[in-house]
Amino acid sequence: MADRPASLRRTILVWLVLATAAIGALALLDTRIEARRTAREVSDRVLVGSAMAIAEGVSVDANGGLAISIPFSALDMLSSTAQDQVYYRVDGPLGILTGYQDLVPALVAPGQEMALADASYKAQPIRIATLQRELTTGEGALPFSVTVAETTRAREDLAQSILTRSALRIAGLIAGAALVAWTVATYALRPLDRLSRAIAGRAPHDLTPVRTDTPNELLPVVEALNGFLARLAKAMAALQNFASNTNHQIRTPLAVARTQIAVSTRDAPRPEALDKAEAALVRIERVLEQLLLLARVEATGTRPRLQPVDVAALARGVTSDLLPQALRKGQDLGYDGPDRMLALSEEVLLGELLRNLVSNALSHCPHGTIVTVHVDPGPVLRVEDTGPPLPDAVLSGLNARLDPGAAGAARLGRHGLGLHIVTEIAQALQASVALDRGQDGQGLSVTVRLPDWAGEARRA
Repeated sequence: MADRPASLRRTILVWLVLATAAIGALALLDTRIEARRTAREVSDRVLVGSAMAIAEGVSVDANGGLAISIPFSALDMLSSTAQDQVYYRVDGPLGILTGYQDLVPALVAPGQEMALADASYKAQPIRIATLQRELTTGEGALPFSVTVAETTRAREDLAQSILTRSALRIAGLIAGAALVAWTVATYALRPLDRLSRAIAGRAPHDLTPVRTDTPNELLPVVEALNGFLARLAKAMAALQNFASNTNHQIRTPLAVARTQIAVSTRDAPRPEALDKAEAALVRIERVLEQLLLLARVEATGTRPRLQPVDVAALARGVTSDLLPQALRKGQDLGYDGPDRMLALSEEVLLGELLRNLVSNALSHCPHGTIVTVHVDPGPVLRVEDTGPPLPDAVLSGLNARLDPGAAGAARLGRHGLGLHIVTEIAQALQASVALDRGQDGQGLSVTVRLPDWAGEARRA
């Protein structure tokens, strides 16, 4: 299967979305770091505040020792929806005063009164805050430390919440960028659409320069296209001149040769060799005429203006013109159809089409063949003969491909161009061509279905 052509609009969209996604991923990574830092700072402030609140409850008792009264609010401020576990410990000069004995305080650096550290307690990650202070008495200073710890679920939830909201905003940004990219690409590519419509809407023979409003980026393309059209127009003009000159240069000697043959045998019996030579000249003239007709149909590439044509009258006229040829070959040529039948076509080209079909049937069928030109409702033109039937493989291949080369090899002779010309003219006339066997499986039936004039008139 052939690769799908690349879409400029899709390419712009994909690359812009990928670039935005890459920037968004970097922004999300930075947001993750910042979210974790913010969550830690917020939670550390609360943790330090709790330690300070507990320290405010430490006092000197009547015996000169330390007494502690832990306020409820000191630990309540650490409560959260994440249901974190809170641990504390208060140490005096002689050891632990209250709290969890196996909770290890954070190491406070010399000259500092506060230390924060990460640790693990009871197989759970915790954050520890240790505050060192002292109370002054008449006998001296009594140092003490307050340690407060909590598990880290709350701060992880806070960081995740910040990260999730940032991810949603970035996803919205990417979607918005994709929409903007699609809109901008569609708007920016409108000149290309106009250019393609202008080219597609031109007639096949129209080789004039393309004139359409295009941005500066498309001007080289348009100029290159116009240069190609100019060169193609010159080539077509040269080809048409060559065909005209060839027609004159070849047909004239052929006519002279036939005249000389006729003059040389006017007063004497004509040898068989001269009869064959004249038949060869006639065939050459016919092939040349068909080649020139085919060249005109293919070179112009235009669809003729279709008008109502009396197909019945045209068929009778062609049959009458070719009747002498049929009589010379001992064949029966006739017409079968109504007196009048209108079709949407072009009279000259349709006449050439029918003439080629009948001429091919007469030229390639044996003596005694019946060739009939039928006109049926539809409207349909059908040329049917009673010659030898075609093999199944050849007939199916012709109907599947309508291959003029195969048709010529099978039935129309080595140099036959009739079916090829019929196919080209039928395409120009918006008609269809089909091949089948004739009645009783004999011969060949060529059916040409034409546009219905009555149906077109009703639609109009």
